[in-house]
Amino acid sequence: MKNNTNQRSTWNSQIGFLLAAIGSAIGLGNIWRFSYLTFEYGGGAFLIPYFTALFVAGIPLMILEYGVGHREQGASPLSLARIHTNTEWIGWWMPMAAMFGIMLYYAVIIGYCVIYFLLSLNLSWGTDTQDFFFTSLLQISDSPLNLGGLRLPITTATLFVWVICWVICYQEINHGIELACKIFIPLLFVLTLILVVWGFTLPGAMQGIKTYLTPDFEILKQFDVWTAAFGQIFFTLSLGFGIMITYASYLPRKTNIFGNALITSITNCLFSFVAGFAVFSVIGFMAHKAGLPISKVIKEGPQLAFVVYPEAINNLPFMRSTFGMIFFFVLIIAGISSGISLIEAFTCAFKDKFGWDRKKVVSMICIIGFAGSVIFTTRAGLMLLDITDHFVTNYGLIFGGIVECVIIGWILKSHKLRSHINTFKTSEYFKIGFWWDICIRFVTPAALTFILLKALTKELQAPYGDYPLDAVILFGVDWIIILGIVSVSLTFYPWKPELLKRKHIPEDEHLLT
Repeated sequence: MKNNTNQRSTWNSQIGFLLAAIGSAIGLGNIWRFSYLTFEYGGGAFLIPYFTALFVAGIPLMILEYGVGHREQGASPLSLARIHTNTEWIGWWMPMAAMFGIMLYYAVIIGYCVIYFLLSLNLSWGTDTQDFFFTSLLQISDSPLNLGGLRLPITTATLFVWVICWVICYQEINHGIELACKIFIPLLFVLTLILVVWGFTLPGAMQGIKTYLTPDFEILKQFDVWTAAFGQIFFTLSLGFGIMITYASYLPRKTNIFGNALITSITNCLFSFVAGFAVFSVIGFMAHKAGLPISKVIKEGPQLAFVVYPEAINNLPFMRSTFGMIFFFVLIIAGISSGISLIEAFTCAFKDKFGWDRKKVVSMICIIGFAGSVIFTTRAGLMLLDITDHFVTNYGLIFGGIVECVIIGWILKSHKLRSHINTFKTSEYFKIGFWWDICIRFVTPAALTFILLKALTKELQAPYGDYPLDAVILFGVDWIIILGIVSVSLTFYPWKPELLKRKHIPEDEHLLT
C-alpha cells in the first residue's frame, strides 16, 4: 500500500518485513564462511568472540540502521542528507559498494549454484570434483590479468540470476520482495533443517560435529580470532550496505524497532550456527570415507560448496541427486534473498533523489549490473572475484560502518535517535538505554577501526593473495576509488528542497505493533 502524503510503499505485515530483513542478512557466507571460520578459530571457542561481536557491534548497528531509516523515511542518501547535507556522500557510498561492488560478483556465485543444481540431476560433475570445478567449468586462467574470454555457461547462469532478481524487484516492495521472502525464507529454513537431520545419519558425522563444537580456548588469546568474529558479524548482518536503512524506511509508525533488530540479528546468527551442523556432518562423513583428518577435507569459501560437497554427494549411500539438489537449492535461495536486497538499497536511493519510476530504475540497474558481472564470468573471474570481494568487504563496508557511527553518535547525537526508537517501544523490555549510546559513540567505531587498521597493516606487507600487484591495484584499490568518486559525484545533483524535510510517518497502527 502507499501513503498518500509521500507516495512511499510500506510493508504489508510484520512477518513480511522481518523475513525480508532476515533474508537480506542470511546469505551464502552464513553457510560456508561461518563454518570455515569456526573450524579455523578454535571450534566451539569461536562462538565466544562471535556472540560478543553480535552484542557489541551487530545489534547496536542494526538498531542504528533501523532507527535512521524509520526516523528519516528514506534510503541511506536521503536519510543522511536529512541529518546533515554534508553527510550525503556516505549514504551513497554504502549502496554503491553493495550494488556495484558486491552484487556484481555475488550474482556470479549464485550462477555457480544454479549450474550445480542442474548438474545434481545426474551428478554430472564426475568423480574428480576439484578438476571439474577449476578445469572443466571455470577453465581458470593463469593470471587475473589474463581474462581468457567468457565462460558461456557461467555467463548464461548469471544472466538468469539477474532476470530473477529483476522480476522480484520490479514490483513495489510489498508485492515483490516481501512476497518472495515470505516464500523463500521459510523454505530456506525447512530445507536447511532437512540437510541437518540428513547429515546426522551419515557415517562419521559425529566426528565432524565434535570438531565443530569442541572448543580450543587457547586460540582466544590470538587477536586474529576476535578480528575475524567482528568481521563476520558485520558482513553477515548486511550492515554498512544501506540495506537495513532502506528496508526500515518502508516501516509504518507503530514499529518495535529494538525488538525487530534483536529478532533479525539473533535469527541470522542462529541460522549460521544450525547450518554449521549440516556442513560439518558432511565434512565428518568425507573424512571418515577417505580415512583423513578433518583438516585435510574442509576447504574455504567456494571450494567448500563446489568441490567438497559434490565429492561428498558422490559418496552418499543413497538419494545422492536429491541431496545435491536440496543443498544447491538452499544456496540459490540464500543468495537471491540477499541479492534482491542489494539491488533494492540502490534502487530506493536512486528513486528518492531523482524521482524516476521504480520499474525504470530497477530495469536500468539490472541491465548495468549484468554488464558489470560479465567480467567475473571470464576465465579469470574467480580470481577477480576474490580480489574485489576482499577490498570491498574488508575496507569499503567497514569504513561505511565507522562513518555511520560518527554521524549518528556525534552529529545527530545518539540520544536523539534513541529517543525516537524508544517512542515506539511496546514494553520496558524493548527500551534501549544509555548503553547503546556508549556502543555507537565509542565501542563499535573503535572495534571497527581496529579491524580496518589491522587489515591495512597486513595489506602493506605483501599483495593480497600473492596476486600480481597490478591486478590487486586495478580490481581492488582502483575499484574502491571509483566507487568513492561516483558516490561523491552523486551529491552534486541538488535535492528538491521539500525532499530534505522530514515527512510524517504513516499511522498504520494495525501494522508491526
